[in-house]
Amino acid sequence: MAGAVVVPATGAGTEPESGAVPESGAGTDAGAGTGTSAVTDAGAVPGPGVRKVAVIGGGPGGLYAAALLKRLDPAREVTVWERNAPDDTFGFGVVLSDETLGGIEHADPVVHAALRSDFVRWDDIDIVHRGVRHTSGGHGFAALGRRRLLEILHERCRSLGVDLRFRAAAPDPAHLARTYDLVVAADGVHSGTRAAFADVFRPRITEHRCRYIWLAADLAFDAFRFEIAETPHGVMQLHGYPFSADASTVIVEMREEVWRAAGFGELDEEQSVERCAKIFADALGGRPLRSHKSTWTTFRTVVNDRWSHGNVVLLGDAAHTAHFSIGSGTKLAVEDALALAACLREHPTLQAALRAYETERRPVVTSTQRAARASLEWFEDLELYLAEPPRQFAFNLLTRSRRVTHDNLRLRDARFTGAVEREFGCPPGTPPMFTPLRLRELTLRNRVVVSPMDMYSATDGVPGDFHLVHLGARALGGAGLVMTEMVCVSAEGRITPGCAGLYTDGQAAAWRRITGFAHTAAPGTAIGVQLGHSGRKGSTKLMWEGMDEPLDTGNWPLVAASPLPYRPDSQTPHELTRTQLDGIREQFTSAAERAAHAGFDLLELHCAHGYLLSGFLSPLTNRRTDAYGGPLEHRLRFPLEVFDAVRAVWPKQRPMTVRLSATDWADGGTTAEDAVAIARAFAAHGADAIDVSTGQVVSDEKPEFGRSYQTPFADRIRHRVGVPVIAVGAISSWDDVNSLILAGRADLCALARPHLYDPHWTLHAAAEQGYEGEGVAWPAPYLAGRRPPRTGRTDAPRPRLTLGG
Repeated sequence: MAGAVVVPATGAGTEPESGAVPESGAGTDAGAGTGTSAVTDAGAVPGPGVRKVAVIGGGPGGLYAAALLKRLDPAREVTVWERNAPDDTFGFGVVLSDETLGGIEHADPVVHAALRSDFVRWDDIDIVHRGVRHTSGGHGFAALGRRRLLEILHERCRSLGVDLRFRAAAPDPAHLARTYDLVVAADGVHSGTRAAFADVFRPRITEHRCRYIWLAADLAFDAFRFEIAETPHGVMQLHGYPFSADASTVIVEMREEVWRAAGFGELDEEQSVERCAKIFADALGGRPLRSHKSTWTTFRTVVNDRWSHGNVVLLGDAAHTAHFSIGSGTKLAVEDALALAACLREHPTLQAALRAYETERRPVVTSTQRAARASLEWFEDLELYLAEPPRQFAFNLLTRSRRVTHDNLRLRDARFTGAVEREFGCPPGTPPMFTPLRLRELTLRNRVVVSPMDMYSATDGVPGDFHLVHLGARALGGAGLVMTEMVCVSAEGRITPGCAGLYTDGQAAAWRRITGFAHTAAPGTAIGVQLGHSGRKGSTKLMWEGMDEPLDTGNWPLVAASPLPYRPDSQTPHELTRTQLDGIREQFTSAAERAAHAGFDLLELHCAHGYLLSGFLSPLTNRRTDAYGGPLEHRLRFPLEVFDAVRAVWPKQRPMTVRLSATDWADGGTTAEDAVAIARAFAAHGADAIDVSTGQVVSDEKPEFGRSYQTPFADRIRHRVGVPVIAVGAISSWDDVNSLILAGRADLCALARPHLYDPHWTLHAAAEQGYEGEGVAWPAPYLAGRRPPRTGRTDAPRPRLTLGG
């Protein structure tokens, strides 16, 4: 492939990292620190009795592991093989976080002192887009040259007696495993060791959609700089940061198709460097760029099922990679080395130590890789955000990984964050989540939605006192919109015998009791109904008796787009005929009419999670050969027919939304582009917002769970279609809601489990932020609870004197 880089199978040839945003204190979804035990006792002999250590790869991770293992036991024989020369490196600058430096300081003050003397530090991030530069401060970076980092580690290894073998390919890993007590494979993203034992490590390597090249400029930027260039060929971006008093790392990145259209595939190294310097001449002040064996490459995300095999253990990029835009490559490798050394010291056997190492590091790495994936995909989809207001664009970029959030960005730079809020339209002192949103003639006073949650507590489809208390409590809790569970349009369309319905007048009367309470006791709170039909996922037990398991007795026949059971033990549904389709459409319209009379403010059509209408949309569940199957426009036909019929009877002034599964999390299912097309179709038919969920369509799905993991799908639909979206899925904090709303990734945020934990979640979010404006209203009987109750004594005398002994 033209322009592809060949990376040496050593630690010195790992993927570059730019250190885009510091990770400390940044709202991570798992511990982002080193998580390592202190490695401080020089000369202590570890439990496993590891006497001979082979390290494959002389990058930062391998060298630091070698130094630590030798320092812990000076009698230990430690040998490092690096096939490149000692002064040969394929990058320029390296960024390390304060957390990583703290771990290094405790483990090896000598290395820490040397690093500290060479670091350059700065606080600001500059984002330049369409000629406008916005600066955000308070971030705290520290960087140095990669070559200097290697020199420091070389010196430390030599002083400790580590055997460094440069320009020497390591022996076969299997041979090393037989002749050494421990083999540390720090041989980079193209690890030969990992390949040699691929059947055990089971690596999964994902190649992404952007090309990048790692360069340097002979000037020191005074901030971390992101610069966006909109060219005739497409959008390109520059990531730059200083690593010495007179030099900066410069990474130029663009989508593969942009790279090809711009002709970079036909240019040699020198020509590519010259072209990049011209494109980003303003950022560089007209100065040239320089390279060192720099070629265009694509980033590869490496994930391994296991990190050790016998006495062989993976470290750094051999075990895992995280996209350079969050600056974690060297950081993770150094932290791996710290953890490995500590675990070898703390555990009695080698196998126990290696298990502990992986147990300790894997959650941190997984969290970092999630953040890196979000950042990577943000840059891959950069074109989506180009039209955002400049400050919102900058805020969106800064918070792209979900580790930097609205709250901690406000702590770092209140002036910048306040300017973003004013541009967004937040009244003074109003967090983004408490700004109103208008859908048709319904104005939601804030951006919080109580997400639909099946309660399985109805009797013959009739909601009772439980539903009154459940939904009533959440209406009192301050959310702008409270949604019912999926309300079924027929008895046969129920998921379980405990599901609520709107197929009888008695059910409608019971719902009117609930909406009446919400409107009277919590004025200003909207209540919405979600209408759906279970399709092939019906006739099952209550969730706590066996989720998705067929009933033992009393089953009813199922219908679906195609006769495919949800699980192997599920009932096989009948394929719907044309006459049956008409009947189900009429069931939806009858339920919608009852919902209007019952006083609901908003209606949502459930086209997600593998239920009936979702079953028509997914190619995995729709195998029809008539006008309702085949290409997407045919699979859309029946859901759109139902939507149009419901919209025709639903009051025009009241909004109507649609919930979609934007991916099936399964091969051959709904793609991201399919989801955009489906959302666009519903928007064209009059949907006022799209509620973007994912999955639950097929039982063998493999979802990628994580904090706010479904938000990127909502983000893409919002920017591609131009329709308001509701984001849902592991959004658990008011800080997340503020961040997503202010960045423009969502218009509303729906939360489920947080509202089960705390029915007054929105009121408490307001109290914790000191907000008492119009975006939230405490019920009059609850006014005394607007502030957290005091705990413990507050009148104890303060100590006045400290006397020396």
